[in-house]
Amino acid sequence: MTEPTFADIAAAADRLARTAVRTPLLESPLLNDRLGCRLLVKAEPLQRTGSFKFRGAYNAVSALPAAQRAKGIVAFSSGNHGQAVAAAARLYGVPATIVMPADAPAIKIASTKAQGARVVTYDRWTESREAIGAALAAETGATLVRPYDEPLVIAGQGTIGLELAEQAAEAGAAVVDQVLVPVSGGGMLAGIALALAERSPHTQVMAAEPEGFDDMARSLAADHHVSNTPGGSTQCDALMAATPGDITFPIARRLVAGGIAVSDAEARHAMAMAFHLLKLVVEPGGAVALAAVLSGKVPRDGRTIAVVCSGGNVDAAVFQQALEETPSPF
Repeated sequence: MTEPTFADIAAAADRLARTAVRTPLLESPLLNDRLGCRLLVKAEPLQRTGSFKFRGAYNAVSALPAAQRAKGIVAFSSGNHGQAVAAAARLYGVPATIVMPADAPAIKIASTKAQGARVVTYDRWTESREAIGAALAAETGATLVRPYDEPLVIAGQGTIGLELAEQAAEAGAAVVDQVLVPVSGGGMLAGIALALAERSPHTQVMAAEPEGFDDMARSLAADHHVSNTPGGSTQCDALMAATPGDITFPIARRLVAGGIAVSDAEARHAMAMAFHLLKLVVEPGGAVALAAVLSGKVPRDGRTIAVVCSGGNVDAAVFQQALEETPSPF
C-alpha cells in the first residue's frame, strides 16, 4: 500500500464535511496561567462515536464502490475504531463485524453492539486479531478496514490537522510551536503530520504514548521499528499496538520530532484536569498528550502548544478513579 498524500487528506475533508463534527479547539485561561504557556486542546471526544476514529473509518467506508461496500465491513479494534467502523457501516446500511479483545472496556463493546455490529471477541495475549479479521473477511467477501495501516484511514485522521491549523489561526495563534498526538499504531500521528507539513510547516509534531507502550518514541530514536515487550498492561487500552505501522512509521520518521511517554497516573491526572478546567470527558489513552504537557515533560514557557485529546469512551469506574485522585483545582 502506498502512503497517503495531502491531496488524499483534502479529499477526506470533503467526504467528512457533511457527516463528521468539526470538533472545537478548547482553551482555559486559568490553565494557561498555571502552565505559563498557551495550551490549545483539540476535543475529539466530541466527535461522532466519542473519538477521532470516526474520521478515518467513515472516509474508508465511504470511498468503497457501492457494490463492494454492500458485502459488508470487517474491522479489528480495541474499541474506538470498531465503534467508528460500525457507525460508518450503519450510515450506509451495510453489515459490520468487529473483532475486539475480550478485556476491552465494557462501554466500548456495548457501544459497538449498539451501532448494530456483530462483535467477535478474542484473547489479545494469545490470539491474532489480524488473522481473525482476515479470515472473517475472506469468508464473507467483506472489506477489512484496518485501524491505522490503511491510507484512507490515515487521510481521514489527517483532517484533524487541517482543522487544528484553521482553528488556531481563527483563535489568533499565528504560530503553534508544537502539537502532541496520542499514538498507538500511528495513523492519527501520520495524518496530522502530513497535514501540518503542508499547512503549518513550522510546527513541531510529537508523539505521546503510555509508559511500556512507547514503541513509536523508541522506534523514532532507533530509526527502525521497535516492539513493546509482550505482556505489559496499561489503562490506556486504546494505545496498545505492539509496534508502529508499516505505512505510518516511514511518515513519522520524516515528519515527527520524537515521542514522550507518560504513566497511567499522569494520564488520569490529565483526565481530571480536562474535566475540571475544560469540561471535557477524556479516556486514559485520549489524555496522554495533555498529560505530557501537564507533567512538564515538554518545554512550556511562553510557547503555544496544541494537544489532541483523542477519545472519551471511558468506563465510569476509571473516570471516577481519576476524579478521586485529583481534587478540584479551584
